[in-house]
Amino acid sequence: MRKYLWILIFLSLFTRFFYFGSPNEVVFDEVHFGKFVSGYYTGEYFFDIHPPLGKLMIAGFAKFFDFKPEFSFNQIGDNFPDNKYMALRFLPSLAGAILPLVIFLLLLEFGLSPLAAFAGGIFVVFENAILVQSRFILMDSFLLLFGFLTFLFYFKNRNRSRLKNLILMGLFGGLAISIKWTGATFLALPAIIETVAILKTRKLRDIFNFAVFFTMVPFAIYFSVFAVHFSLLAKSGTGDAFMTPSFQKTLLNSQYANNPDFKKAGLVQKFIELNIQMYQSNQRLTSNHPYGSQWYSWPFMTRPIYYWVKDSARIYLLGNPVIWWASTTAVLLLIFNFVIFNFQKLKNYLKIKSLKIDWKLEIGNWKLNFLLGGYLLNMLPFIGIKRVMFLYHYFIGLIFAIIIIVYLIDQSKQKKKIFFALIALATISFVYFAPLTYGLKLTPEQYRQRLWLKTWE
Repeated sequence: MRKYLWILIFLSLFTRFFYFGSPNEVVFDEVHFGKFVSGYYTGEYFFDIHPPLGKLMIAGFAKFFDFKPEFSFNQIGDNFPDNKYMALRFLPSLAGAILPLVIFLLLLEFGLSPLAAFAGGIFVVFENAILVQSRFILMDSFLLLFGFLTFLFYFKNRNRSRLKNLILMGLFGGLAISIKWTGATFLALPAIIETVAILKTRKLRDIFNFAVFFTMVPFAIYFSVFAVHFSLLAKSGTGDAFMTPSFQKTLLNSQYANNPDFKKAGLVQKFIELNIQMYQSNQRLTSNHPYGSQWYSWPFMTRPIYYWVKDSARIYLLGNPVIWWASTTAVLLLIFNFVIFNFQKLKNYLKIKSLKIDWKLEIGNWKLNFLLGGYLLNMLPFIGIKRVMFLYHYFIGLIFAIIIIVYLIDQSKQKKKIFFALIALATISFVYFAPLTYGLKLTPEQYRQRLWLKTWE
């Protein structure tokens, strides 16, 4: 098992930090997050539709490298004047490098074999789109890391009940929500399981633990992050227009700073107002994007995203087709069997027998239900969202899909052969698409050869 861990550490660090800092130009949403990070240095209030933790972490780390907010992050392709930008990209890359190790440990806690856990980690290492997202000033690698750490300590506590596991579960759950609100699903799924258990047992200790570690600890983390956010943004800035006069009165040099007609908002009032405004602003986002995509297309990876283009070099948010489509197949297989297993009347009416495969699908197994529930829980909320969405919104679901295929293969008598074959194919596919992951130059013909679908153009 230790050899698997060391291989994962090496490959994960190598893939995330290979060609680190390239390109030395603004890439995709760095135009937004770079400005937000700089705001913590100028102290000028800005507005973002996401919670502030990721930006705070990057800004705090960059301070050790004497980062100065001298660069405007105006548009994609702008050249950085020095190497200070690399300090802003380091933490997302490090979080991306740790994630496969967390998946490995999580799968061990989940009861899978060391080989299956290793395969799950390797598939995350060689997933091109997740790799792209972790190499720049973007938030999703933090979200995935904190979220799956939440699951890791939840299952650690289920296997070996310890107070520290509950504390760490609540801590990382709160951190995940403080990156993006979608991080709430990492606590929601265990909370559903524990709620069902509490309704059966009605034990006072379980009720207390639920109240503290599923609600109070995460909320305390979330609220504290906003308190730090407000303390650092004490001056009037571009975000003023989103806030009420009472909120703006707390900002130095704002148009309401010396207006006696308004009372300064307190910390709690500012916290509530900003969260309401974040929600409303999310709902108001209706503009389209040429690389936007609908939730039902994500499992099939029909619409990737160009992050950066210069001459014959491109960075493309394109996943590893072997991992992506194989995991989607596994999810569809699981859903099909789940429906057939659970709807006996429909089965009898249509005279359909359960799908026959070479491993036994224990549909009643709570672990499979957990995985399928986790996958669906991270897909269903996007059905009602009207704002433009992108392929990276599927990343949580993708990792659930990876865990599902690993779980199913681990039940097979031929699992060693299947794992090694799939790892080999995934590795070859990763290398083949790596030029689009790292922004390496390709001839026009080499580029066209990698556009397997018309929608990838």
